[in-house]
Amino acid sequence: MMIRVEATVHGLVQGVFFRQFTLREAQRLNVVGWVANLMDGTVRVVAEGEESVLRGLLDLLHQGPPAAQVERVTVDWSAGTGEFIDFRVRYL
Repeated sequence: MMIRVEATVHGLVQGVFFRQFTLREAQRLNVVGWVANLMDGTVRVVAEGEESVLRGLLDLLHQGPPAAQVERVTVDWSAGTGEFIDFRVRYL
């Protein structure tokens, strides 16, 4: 069953290849959705997939790439919408 997670990653998460890290891991996990830098210095991730796979992605978001310093990740769960066909970087 497809569900949706919307996560905001706080900390030193811009300028450290966080979006590329998330893109690579989401594609590896067969998750669809997007990742983007926000103006407030956070990274936003919207992803859909199976719950167990999304939980794995969230674990990775808590770690981030080597240069990142993740302070916290806020998460909202909801029903999947089926609006995505792949995972990509968005530029907001």
